[in-house]
Amino acid sequence: MDSPVRLHWLDPRHPLQPFPPVHLAMREPNGLLAIGGDLSLTRLLRAYAQGIFPWYNPDEPILWWCPDPRAVLVPDRLHVSRSLHRTIRRADYAVTLDRAFEAVLDGCAAPRRGSQGTWLGGDMRRAYRQLHAHGHAHSVEVWRAGTLIGGLYGVVSGRVFFGESMFSAATDGSKLAMFWLCRQLQAWHFSLIDCQVKSPHLDRLGAMEMPRETFLRELALSRERPHPPGIWRFGIEVPSSPEHLPR
Repeated sequence: MDSPVRLHWLDPRHPLQPFPPVHLAMREPNGLLAIGGDLSLTRLLRAYAQGIFPWYNPDEPILWWCPDPRAVLVPDRLHVSRSLHRTIRRADYAVTLDRAFEAVLDGCAAPRRGSQGTWLGGDMRRAYRQLHAHGHAHSVEVWRAGTLIGGLYGVVSGRVFFGESMFSAATDGSKLAMFWLCRQLQAWHFSLIDCQVKSPHLDRLGAMEMPRETFLRELALSRERPHPPGIWRFGIEVPSSPEHLPR
């Protein structure tokens, strides 16, 4: 008789409690490492520094993951299709950093087509707002005629950007956000964008799979170089016409 699966339980009263070694993560579902704990700033920063992230539905206990392999994007290897290239050059939009973090959360939390709910519940949103307030989470916004048409947000640890979610309210909205994020991360010498697990959408953008051990080694090296602190602003030239920015 097979032994039952035993997940490591985290005590919500002790945010400094160590996570189990990531090699103990389950193979199915891929990367499930621990359960429980809390979403305090202390625990979240320790988790992301180790390549571990929370992902669970609002009616579930907190689940912690570190999959193998890991889906990643290298900022200077983003695949830009011909149609996206035309949209970029048309520049009938504006793009900003950390201008509307809450609105991007709203867009990412909205139910997707064919879906009844969202994984981004109230506790998760409060946690990411706290990370943003302390300069550890950032958003990219894409605007057209003052309306938010797409965006993404993520958490930063060292020079790795952990992409958490993206949304589009118009064609190519999230792809434009990803394009300009990659350009800025290149300028800041970021090594990777973590995409967690592959999907057809990420495949089209050029995501690749990386062994977990390699990913964690890259993350450790990147943490030797602190990321830009505080609220982010673009340091490269981006579309920023006042007619498209929010009033």
